[in-house]
Amino acid sequence: MNLAELQRALHQLRLGGMAAVLETRLHQAQAEPMAPIDLISCLVSDELTRRSDRLLERRRKQAGFRDTGKTLDNFDFTFNPKMNRSLVFDLAACGFIAKRDDALFLGPGGTGKSHLAQAIGQAAILQGYRVLYRETHLLLEELAESVVEGTRKQYMDTLATIPLLIIDDFGMRKLPLTAAEDLLEIVMRRYERASTLLTSNRPVEDWGKLLGDTASVGSMLDRLLHHGHVLKCGPRSWRTKTTAAEERA
Repeated sequence: MNLAELQRALHQLRLGGMAAVLETRLHQAQAEPMAPIDLISCLVSDELTRRSDRLLERRRKQAGFRDTGKTLDNFDFTFNPKMNRSLVFDLAACGFIAKRDDALFLGPGGTGKSHLAQAIGQAAILQGYRVLYRETHLLLEELAESVVEGTRKQYMDTLATIPLLIIDDFGMRKLPLTAAEDLLEIVMRRYERASTLLTSNRPVEDWGKLLGDTASVGSMLDRLLHHGHVLKCGPRSWRTKTTAAEERA
């Protein structure tokens, strides 16, 4: 079996990572020289690395992040120095997902809630968890579409079982009349079974008025806060910082 035939065989065995670097590794084995066991070890490692990278990329795509570049590395904690950094990094360590706890990020617009939520989602994917990110209005739109398409049960099953569901920007847009009931159902089905991270620019005291259903909101908050971690973001806004910088320029 020559090189081309061996590469085709590796592809047939779904070992594309090995096939891609086979020629390079053979040259390396001749140049160093390399023992057969070391050559095989390198090829297996190459295959595992490729599979891991593809899995991470697939899970990032499935998560549906709005801004894929948002990580803790590029978040400026000095802008709001009173923010609870320890809580942020504890959440990024993802112990709360293993415990099936929830989290609420509260604060005015532009204070970094969405950035941190997506950064924690990225960290969760790196630690092997599946993540789904949706802005609140889009989540409810998708749920409404599933009703029309007759797939609501399947969609709700997905929402109920994903290890980390990030519901972003609650309170930013007007929501449908069924929002309170739909959100309560999602939270109830996930309660103590999976972790929900919700961000909002509105204090929890306003949620009943916002959704027009104080009873549903009360039940939803009871569950979110029972095993919940609350991060207060702000008060300074990145938008204010940007505007001030532009004015100085």
